[in-house]
Amino acid sequence: MIPRHKKAMPQNIELIHHSFEIQAPNFNSASMNFSNKDYLNYILSSVEPCKTDKMLEVAAGTCACGQAFAPLLHTVVCLDATAAMLQIGRQAAQDSHLDNMVFVKGYAEELPFLDDSFDILFSRLAFHHFTNTENIFREMVRVLKPGGKFVLIDMEAAEEALRETEDKIETLRDPSHIKNLSKNEMLELFSNHNLAIEKCEITEMPTYLNNWLELTKTPEHNRQLIFDHMAADIKGQKKTGFYPYQTDTGIYFNQKWIFILGRKPV
Repeated sequence: MIPRHKKAMPQNIELIHHSFEIQAPNFNSASMNFSNKDYLNYILSSVEPCKTDKMLEVAAGTCACGQAFAPLLHTVVCLDATAAMLQIGRQAAQDSHLDNMVFVKGYAEELPFLDDSFDILFSRLAFHHFTNTENIFREMVRVLKPGGKFVLIDMEAAEEALRETEDKIETLRDPSHIKNLSKNEMLELFSNHNLAIEKCEITEMPTYLNNWLELTKTPEHNRQLIFDHMAADIKGQKKTGFYPYQTDTGIYFNQKWIFILGRKPV
């Protein structure tokens, strides 16, 4: 393993720790989409893992994806900056007798692995927390074997005119949020490193506003500001980029998850 240096720590590491220590106990709740089994099963079938493959999940959180892949792989390494998230993943793996999972506390900015170490590189719903996506993507490509598969899943940014507003609302909810990337920006990361795109798809995930805010325990003042933004948008006033809608049970919006599967050149 490569020694860990303080300089590799994310600039927003304290915000990340604070946010995800709060989210950890309920991160896999059925009230959220993060562990949607149908979606995970679709990703599994799309990636087509082999029993001899070794996978690295970066910013793995509670390692739901790693757990889904583990029965089909040789080894799954889950790396995350927040120990509380990893501990939940470790316990779930023990309960499910997944003995081929390894849990590493570390940073995406400087991965503690040798070049060309993994057959699959997986990152889900993490890039919007990164302050330097280009450097982190380069680091992920470094540890991926030639011919290996790079799986990136994250929320698509709103159209250009609404991106700043959308990110401000995201940050009101979770201060560790940096910015959502557009589909073109994600594809550009792959192109910059000569990764061939094998799949690029968007899936809309209905999200209940109350549950979304409860997961992060957003302070009441910020919660009210977000509700006010959403209500104004529904009334046809200032747009938020979320395109919220009212139902009998409350306010919803659809997150657009982009799934990109690329392959590193041999």
